[in-house]
Amino acid sequence: MPTQLALQLREGTRQAHTLAESADFIKCFLKGVVEKNSYRKLLANFYFVYSALEESLERHSQHPVLAPLHQPVLFRKQSLAQDLQYYYGPAWVREVSPSLACQAYVSRIRQLSDTDPVLLIAHCYTRYMGDLSGGQILKGIAERGMNLSDGVGTAFYRFEGIPDEKQFKANYRQMLDDLPLTEAQVAAIVIEANGSFQNNMKLFQELEGSLVKAIGQMLFNTLTRRNTRSAPMAQSS
Repeated sequence: MPTQLALQLREGTRQAHTLAESADFIKCFLKGVVEKNSYRKLLANFYFVYSALEESLERHSQHPVLAPLHQPVLFRKQSLAQDLQYYYGPAWVREVSPSLACQAYVSRIRQLSDTDPVLLIAHCYTRYMGDLSGGQILKGIAERGMNLSDGVGTAFYRFEGIPDEKQFKANYRQMLDDLPLTEAQVAAIVIEANGSFQNNMKLFQELEGSLVKAIGQMLFNTLTRRNTRSAPMAQSS
C-alpha cells in the first residue's frame, strides 16, 4: 500500500522548513541582498553536501528501497563545480573547504550511508525537492543581486534534463509514496528530514557574520528586523 510518505514529509517538516527560511541570511537573500563572498561560501558547502549525498546514492543504486532515488538528472555536484569555477577561478578546488557545520552535515550523510541508508530518502527530499520548488526564484534573485547574465554563476539552479519540473515533482512524490517502507521507517525518515533542515539552517547561520561585515550592521538589522506587533501567532499542531 502507498505510504503517503510525500505528504507526511511535507506536513511533518513544515515548522522546520519555515524556521530555515526565516534565517537572517535567507531573509537578506530574498530581499535581493546577495553578497558574493558569502554566497560563494554557501555554494562551496553545498558542493561537499551534494558530493556526499550523490556518492551515497551511487553506492546504493541497487538497494531494494533506494534504487528509485538514484536519478542523476537531479544531481547537483557538477553544476556546483561549474559555479565554483566562476566564483573562485580555475583553481577553485584548492580554494574551497567545508565549514564546521558543513562537516557535520556531510558526516551525517556518510554515517547514514554506512548504517541506515533508507534514511537518505530524507536528505533527497529536503535537497532536491527544495531545489526544484524554489530554484527559478532564487536564480533570478542571484542574477539581479550580483548582476549576472547568460546563466553564468547560476548552474546550480538549472535542471536542463527536466523539461517539466511540475510534472517531475508530481512523479517524484508518487515514487516516494510507492517505496516499500514500514510505518516505523516513514516516521524515522520524517525525523531525519527535520534534522536535514536544521543542518541547512546551521549553514546559513555560519554565513551571517561575514554578511554583516560586508553590508554593515545597520543594513543587516533593517533587512532582518521582525515586526513583532503584526506577526501572526504560530499555528498549533
